[in-house]
Amino acid sequence: MTTTEQATATSRPIDADKLMGFVFRTVDEVGATLNTALVVMGDALGYYRAMADGSPVTPSELAERTGTDEHYTREWLAAQAAGSYVEYDPGSRTYTLPAEQAAALTDETSPAYLPGFFQIAHGTVRDAAAVIGAARSGDGIGWHAHNADVHVGCERFFRTMYNAHLIDEWLPALDGVVDKLERGATVADVGCGHGASTILMARHFPRSTFVGSDYHAGSIETARARAEQAGVGDRVRFEVAPATGYSGTGFDLVTMFDCLHDMGDPVGAARHVKETLAADGTWMVVEPMAGDRVEDNLNPVGRAYYGFSTLLCTPASLSQDVGLALGTQAGPARIRDVATAAGFGRFRPAAGTPFNNVLEVRP
Repeated sequence: MTTTEQATATSRPIDADKLMGFVFRTVDEVGATLNTALVVMGDALGYYRAMADGSPVTPSELAERTGTDEHYTREWLAAQAAGSYVEYDPGSRTYTLPAEQAAALTDETSPAYLPGFFQIAHGTVRDAAAVIGAARSGDGIGWHAHNADVHVGCERFFRTMYNAHLIDEWLPALDGVVDKLERGATVADVGCGHGASTILMARHFPRSTFVGSDYHAGSIETARARAEQAGVGDRVRFEVAPATGYSGTGFDLVTMFDCLHDMGDPVGAARHVKETLAADGTWMVVEPMAGDRVEDNLNPVGRAYYGFSTLLCTPASLSQDVGLALGTQAGPARIRDVATAAGFGRFRPAAGTPFNNVLEVRP
């Protein structure tokens, strides 16, 4: 086909080949959107775990293994094969979960464990109708207003990264922090959610004490229960408090994991950090991986994070006082501006992964 003129709102020329290329790309996009729910389904029903050993299965065998209905396993397996999540053998009419997919979808100790990522995406999309209304009115939507898949999926997704990187890479990248933690430091983990980061640090540094805080009472209730289950209740305390008002002073380390951009008043929160830090203390800010310019973030990771920013993080900030709405892809320069406005004098990127920037901030 050649470029043709079609009536449009702006009467611009339309390249028919490019148009159809885009149409077929959207077919893939819709399939991917539906697959988010299918991955959540496979995780919840144990389909992936039942296939984790790599043995080929038929739909009836998978249904028997998981105690589910064969009609659903048949369609689910075909959809997974079409998306290359499982492999299909036409000769035996069986499906196999490759080892790499098994690691990403069933092994909670793997740094590539992904079900939480799908779960938070699934929960976020389910609340899109409320976000559409908020975009019209300019209102925000608080974290507490979202469904449980958002809260649980967020913790499952980020816990994977913290388990893989926090103890061995991120904390050692901070000047003198590990030595303090090993000797016995006081730590405030602000915006701690379900407490994954707080509990992980407490398990590895038994001489230190930790205070986790979050404005969401439901998350704090979960964090307290998990601290007891992990056997660190003697050195971890959790409180319901906003980032601008958590208790305590003289902290050797204050941490914020993937939450500063969600805050309505990040500068106010940064000022409170400065007021509660010891003179030689450190503020560690972990934020989603981002460059400082839009063009730096036009990649698959940036695309996912811009999506979360539109549907989850920006509405959360706008629901709070000030409502600065930094956005999930704020980038180090904007975080530096927040720290500088709060009176901090030292700021440097300390570490990073494909999904995170780790920033060291000091008085």
